Amino acid sequence: MSLRRIGSAVSLLLLSLSTTAVFAADAKTAPAAPITAERYGTWGFDLTGMDRTVKPGDDFFKYVNGAWVAKTQIPPDKTGYGAFAVLTDLSEARVHALLDKWAADKTLKAGSDEAKVAAVYRTFLDDATAEKLDAKPLQPYIESIKKAQTYDDVARLMGRSAGALGSSFFNAGIGDDAKNPDRNVLYLSQAGLGLPDREFYLQDKFKAQKDRYQQYVTDMLTLAGWDEPQKNAADIVALETKIAEAQWTRAESRDRDKTYNPMTIAELEKNAPGFPWKVAFKEAGLEKVDRAVVRQNTALPKIAKIYADTPVATLKAWEAFHTADDAAPLLSKRFVDTHWEFHAKFLNGAKEQRPRWKRAVGAAEEAMGEAIGRTYVADYFPPESKTKMEQLVADLRTSMKGRIENLQWMSPETKARALDKLAHFTVKIGYPSKWRDYSGLVVKDGDLVGNVERSGKFEWAYDIARLNKPVDKAEWNMTPQTVNAYYQSTKNEVVFPAAILQPPFFDPKADPAVNYGGIGAVIGHEITHGFDDQGRKSDGTGMLRDWWAPEDAAKFEAQAAKYGAQYEAVNFPQLPGIHIVPKMTMGENIGDLGGILMALDAYHISLKGQPAPVLDGFTGDQRVFLGWAQVWRTMMRDDALRQQLMTNPHSPGQVRAFAPLRNVDAWYAAFDVKEGDAEYVKPEDRVRIW
Repeated sequence: MSLRRIGSAVSLLLLSLSTTAVFAADAKTAPAAPITAERYGTWGFDLTGMDRTVKPGDDFFKYVNGAWVAKTQIPPDKTGYGAFAVLTDLSEARVHALLDKWAADKTLKAGSDEAKVAAVYRTFLDDATAEKLDAKPLQPYIESIKKAQTYDDVARLMGRSAGALGSSFFNAGIGDDAKNPDRNVLYLSQAGLGLPDREFYLQDKFKAQKDRYQQYVTDMLTLAGWDEPQKNAADIVALETKIAEAQWTRAESRDRDKTYNPMTIAELEKNAPGFPWKVAFKEAGLEKVDRAVVRQNTALPKIAKIYADTPVATLKAWEAFHTADDAAPLLSKRFVDTHWEFHAKFLNGAKEQRPRWKRAVGAAEEAMGEAIGRTYVADYFPPESKTKMEQLVADLRTSMKGRIENLQWMSPETKARALDKLAHFTVKIGYPSKWRDYSGLVVKDGDLVGNVERSGKFEWAYDIARLNKPVDKAEWNMTPQTVNAYYQSTKNEVVFPAAILQPPFFDPKADPAVNYGGIGAVIGHEITHGFDDQGRKSDGTGMLRDWWAPEDAAKFEAQAAKYGAQYEAVNFPQLPGIHIVPKMTMGENIGDLGGILMALDAYHISLKGQPAPVLDGFTGDQRVFLGWAQVWRTMMRDDALRQQLMTNPHSPGQVRAFAPLRNVDAWYAAFDVKEGDAEYVKPEDRVRIW
């Protein structure tokens, strides 16, 4: 089975605007880039980015960011741009400078983390060798696939793909057991598709994407030297269409109650008999596993039957394509270009490939991210930033406590349990308390595909070693140089990597109101994830259980449905017929509403009864909302926006800037938003959750 690291019910602040790999085979070095974070205005806000000809109540995103949008172009190698992308570029430039230094340092101790990272980086930069080798590194995989004769043989190939090149109809991952969060367990989930989502196979409006995908499969099989590429491509797409029909939707797969289905391996074999489970498990190193949590329990039997009903020749072609697709970014220019033109250009709208140095940085990050993070933190995360963050978190905790205590719709019994959960929150800031040990990872200069393969297998072995063992509560699911944040329900923790703790989210020299609207709302967003439509299902220990009074749960769900309808009603004229999917984005949308409400309260708490100053004509409350909308300044190419709306649990940034504020009474008062304004919502229709 393919490896997918399972961080049980991890809710992220933002999935990258450009998650598709955009690869190049040209430049070896990056242009000079500033290493310091850009400051915004004189008090943390970019006044020059505003469009004050727009009424705040008509289009708050444009009011705050309209001038910035008018003068900004999405870089040609990106599919979207905004505050997150600016910080991601900054982090990338810092890591690039560090890797260049290590790669040139001949005094590094052999076998040290720095020497290994440098070898990964140098090897990825060596495009001449990649061109010379061309398809040669892929051929052993293709030959192995060609030798398969039986369904068991193909299952072995799928099991072997755990942590390596190749794929499977099923994903395997190891993470915290949702109903026993102190132990790690094996999770199994649906997989098998090459397009971004099942709907791309099933809805007529995505016919162009499906047709182009079939051509891409043909092209990749041709490059891999597979027989009858055109016929096999048609068979592969037909096969994946059947899998798509069997799969759950993304919204269904968010339901933590429905996706917790523990069973023994004997029960799995009985329920889904079409797939040789034990054969694949043995090849994946899972031969001793006796229990798994099956996520899409009604889909897996159907997919297993599809496996059994598909000719072995088609299964082999499917595996060959996905292996070649995985390997393509590591090979010669003809592979790289073909991969980029479909995944990045066609599906996401990118105009140019990213330079090779960025791909090399990404490879080093993927292989040994925490080894890089140690030095990144030492260079770029001063202790005073952590101290100020700790104070912000304390204020946000106080804010959330007060909000829970003052809820009008929740019973005292459920409130007490909610407060207990809040009291048990763990907060991690900046970087982990202990770092990963990479001493067992073998890295070789000049062996690009081998380095990637060994790195993936190293991670998979690390995960297998945790199976059925106690959960490491100190572990992080992100590196310090990642521009993001997350909440993990099974640990009941919120995590803020160092790289996001910079302008416009957090600036120690900025006006506090802007910091509260930026990083304060981010903190509030992550805390609220513990109380969103899925996070609320775990208690203070991280255990998945129902701790709600039925009448309180019913009131919550009614408000959530009302809230979701507001998002579904948002139109995207450039993409007719495509809307935000409320049940897929509900957790993030609720996180945004709770986050901004908590941030505003926390800002008031920080004033300690003193009046807020007025800066450039803006009140304290106004500056909190300005800070919020500034971090969501976003531009996206139409193709990337389509993909986000179909696959991403986050609403687009330009929607996040205003949609939650429509339910915040203080926003109406701050900007004199009145009935008749485009974004006005009647008081009785505003959503009241946390």
